[in-house]
Amino acid sequence: MSFRVNDTPVTAAAGATPASLFQIGSNTKAFTSVLLLRLEADGKVRLDDRIGRWLPQYAAWKNVTIHSLLDMTSGIPTYDNDPVFQRKYAADPYHNYSAAELVGAVYPKNGRAQFLKGWNYSNTGYILTQMVIERVTGQRYADVLRARIIQPLGLSQTYYAAHKLPAPQHQRLVSGYFFNNDPDNKGLAPLYNTDVKPYSLSWTQAAGGIVATPSDVTRWARVLYEGSILPPQQRKELMSLVSNKTGQPIAATGAADPKGFGLGVAQAVMPKLGRIWYYEGETLGYRVLHAWLPASDTIVTVALNSQPRAEDDKIGDLMTRIIAVLPPR
Repeated sequence: MSFRVNDTPVTAAAGATPASLFQIGSNTKAFTSVLLLRLEADGKVRLDDRIGRWLPQYAAWKNVTIHSLLDMTSGIPTYDNDPVFQRKYAADPYHNYSAAELVGAVYPKNGRAQFLKGWNYSNTGYILTQMVIERVTGQRYADVLRARIIQPLGLSQTYYAAHKLPAPQHQRLVSGYFFNNDPDNKGLAPLYNTDVKPYSLSWTQAAGGIVATPSDVTRWARVLYEGSILPPQQRKELMSLVSNKTGQPIAATGAADPKGFGLGVAQAVMPKLGRIWYYEGETLGYRVLHAWLPASDTIVTVALNSQPRAEDDKIGDLMTRIIAVLPPR
């Protein structure tokens, strides 16, 4: 189905099939966390290792722990909010970024880091984790991801390419539209109202570079929360929370702390749903939200082919309505 928005031709995902692919955005972070945790279980790395051990080139951050990278308490800013980086990406969205280029966008030029306080969402932490994984294994992140998660779990409709997908998968990717002119996206203004499908995904990599069908996201979520992908100790670490408000550890979300963050997974207390585990992944033109409701052992995945302004993002409301009409288990 096609229509126009502000004189821009738009191809809607209404004609999508079960084989259609979406950029799943930051749902990728759980894959990255699981890879690191499996390496920890193998005795090759520890969550409390400091960056300086594995990435000595970032001396200003040498005392930051891997754990704080994964739960967003490192204080390292996210590169994709940097105005200079945004303008560079908007000028050439086909550019193939290296991980070092992404990290370099926010690495202090004078070698003296100024850390943010509390809990702050940072894609930079997951690019650094990607670099640690590659240093520990001596392999590319893409190869480790395929060998240790995608292939063994039979996620045959899940793909990762640091730059661009191969043609057969790219053809299955639905068009995705960037409609977000919030102030923190000012540098991306030239991309407003565009179809981002042809653009390079190298700006997100281990922080958000996976492409998959919604059904494969659901399969992954089932394994992530209930499967044997991690030993008990590492699963406990994965699901140990900090408050999104304070960055301090919490046992669970509740009235005082309605949202919490683990290691690439999130928990929230929702008025109509109770306590859920979830993640909304977002790239410039796509949103994919999965939710696991432990009380009913239900998993729902919703995929949309747009990124609107924050105030117009109603994917959570849509998910709630879908759950409301599901038959009881």
